[in-house]
Amino acid sequence: MNNYDVIIIGAGAAGLAAGKVCAQASCSTLIIDRADRTGGVLDQCIHNGFGVRYFKEELTGPEFAHRLSIRAKKAGADFALSATVTGIKKLPDGTFHIRALSKNEGVTVYHARAVMLAAGCRERTRGALAIPGGRPAGIFTAGAAQKLLNRSGFLPGKSAVIVGSGDIGLIMARRLRWCGIEVKAVIEIMPYTAGLTRNVVQCLHDFNIPLYLSTSVVKISGTDRVCGITAAPLDRQRQPDMTKAFDIKCDTVLFSVGLIPEMELAGKLGVKENPATGGAVIDSTYSTSVPGVFSAGNMLHVHDLADFAAEEAEYAAKCMIDYLVGVRTVAEFQVKAGENLKYAIPNRISPSAIDSLRFLFRPTVVTDRAVLKAKVNGVTVWNKKLLYVRPAEMISAELKNCNISGDIIFELEETEK
Repeated sequence: MNNYDVIIIGAGAAGLAAGKVCAQASCSTLIIDRADRTGGVLDQCIHNGFGVRYFKEELTGPEFAHRLSIRAKKAGADFALSATVTGIKKLPDGTFHIRALSKNEGVTVYHARAVMLAAGCRERTRGALAIPGGRPAGIFTAGAAQKLLNRSGFLPGKSAVIVGSGDIGLIMARRLRWCGIEVKAVIEIMPYTAGLTRNVVQCLHDFNIPLYLSTSVVKISGTDRVCGITAAPLDRQRQPDMTKAFDIKCDTVLFSVGLIPEMELAGKLGVKENPATGGAVIDSTYSTSVPGVFSAGNMLHVHDLADFAAEEAEYAAKCMIDYLVGVRTVAEFQVKAGENLKYAIPNRISPSAIDSLRFLFRPTVVTDRAVLKAKVNGVTVWNKKLLYVRPAEMISAELKNCNISGDIIFELEETEK
């Protein structure tokens, strides 16, 4: 039995940042990850743009991960890499029993007083979209193609179409072009892009890669290898207009159609899931519905930037430390997402935490002018003007000097001025 105060599952940006904070507070800390190195998906993201907020310096993904890892190690955190958590349960005394399997160590059992779930996300696949056609070679998720190219050094094909405009897909469009692969088009079913504006400009516009919005891929053609796709614009009922369908020849199709939080372990613990995010329901201390289990990073909700995930995990780690020394808060009030918002984080709050808490939102509209409002019992108690709103970019807000006496409903109202 290996005893720790804190066990963190996941060694990506969130897990490493949380591990540093916990270890610095003299909590015995273990970070477990199934990969053979730290960093998670950062290790294959060789483009720059990481660390600007967190380190005040622009870094590549591997550089960002390396710095986070060094900080956690110097703080005193232990690591169990190439280890897959196969079982986790809460014991009657409130502590946790965790079983991990690795090639070198076999089955190892760990014991922890608190657990941080930071295992990140996995990609949605073609199967989630139910696109007709056979199963030829040449179909990848954008992340799988990124790993194949950046980590293994293999080209996925010679000409490609990217389905979906998520950030990984946009970045891969540029990466493929740099490698001499022709990118025929990026096809997005929504009327707006799913990625950050800077990635649309730097990865598509700068390389003259066509972007088709409100368009659906209705067929993938090919027997042994992909030979093309058929796409069609959507009509007013959001259905493919087959009278305007068109074909694009290609030998590779990359899917960048969203991410799904890795919630399997959370389910084994009985953690309540938030249907709006796919992650856990949390209170203002980032504690889940199971006391002693915390969550942060992309496993909680999909972040725009790895910097945000690291910052969030640091805050959650500080809350874990408070939990270990006996600090408990009662999350009396619910936080709900109203008009034009997909979700709000956290989901429950304590009145005592309101002046030190950052709320995060995911908008569902595209607008250049809006007002974010907080309402309690139908009365607006706080508002903030926003000049640029896109579904791809999170909104953050801190409520100061507010009289919160009940459940909060946040609404995003589009304005003309």
